Amino acid sequence: MFKELKKYLIKPELYAPDSGMFWRDEHISGMLLDVHLDPDHDSATRKHEFVDKSVKWITEIAPPSEHPQLLDLGCGPGLYTERFYDAGYTVTGIDFSERSIKYAGVEAALGKKNIEYIHQDYLTIDFIDSFNVITLIYCDYAALSATNRKTLLGKIYKALKPGGKFIVDVFTHKMRQAESRSWYYSESGGFFCDKEHLYMDSIYQYDDDDKTELRQIIIVNDESVYNYNVWDHYFNKDELIDEIMPAGFDGYELFDDIAGKEYTGSGETICGVFVKEGL
Repeated sequence: MFKELKKYLIKPELYAPDSGMFWRDEHISGMLLDVHLDPDHDSATRKHEFVDKSVKWITEIAPPSEHPQLLDLGCGPGLYTERFYDAGYTVTGIDFSERSIKYAGVEAALGKKNIEYIHQDYLTIDFIDSFNVITLIYCDYAALSATNRKTLLGKIYKALKPGGKFIVDVFTHKMRQAESRSWYYSESGGFFCDKEHLYMDSIYQYDDDDKTELRQIIIVNDESVYNYNVWDHYFNKDELIDEIMPAGFDGYELFDDIAGKEYTGSGETICGVFVKEGL
């Protein structure tokens, strides 16, 4: 095991693969679902009070009477999708977490809400002129590489109907972290492991054109070593516009958050509403 650990003492190559089990791990996916559903927790889904405010604002800038078909990318357990449905949209939700999608489907059935849920990597969507609104909420977009972001933008543009709106938020450079390394010992288990383990957390910065950041999490228990790589990127106003508009969008508006706070450029997030040219 010592030989295995040694390779984690050096900075990984850009986009080095990890254990690849984050979304499929039975324990982690359960913990992630619990965090999503906690109304006062904002590390997976924003606090539910903000979610309510966000959905209300989206209904004002894209009323369901005029923009009825909505696709929520990375919908998780359906916290936004259920609210969108209640607001009057015809809703489709897509997420890579099988546990979250199953939970969302059960909740929709119990509430007799006709929401379509799809267990899928949203990088593989293939819709054509299908939606009036597409949302990608809580800075998921910036977790993708530049190549994957370009791929996704092309698919989103094709999936939007003429006059449709893509609503997305990203973190600003204020959220970038300094390089660091820390560790702790857990005797009883935690978010990443349900048993005794050692947790090592490192932040790395890269000098590539995309200014990539990596949070590397290493979990060591008495059975194995697990490696989870979380990549991230940060944007200012010009960077966001210059990246998304070339996908073919006709116009945009910017806000400080995805609940419609007036844009100042001084916040921790930027929300962009990008419009596909109408007929």
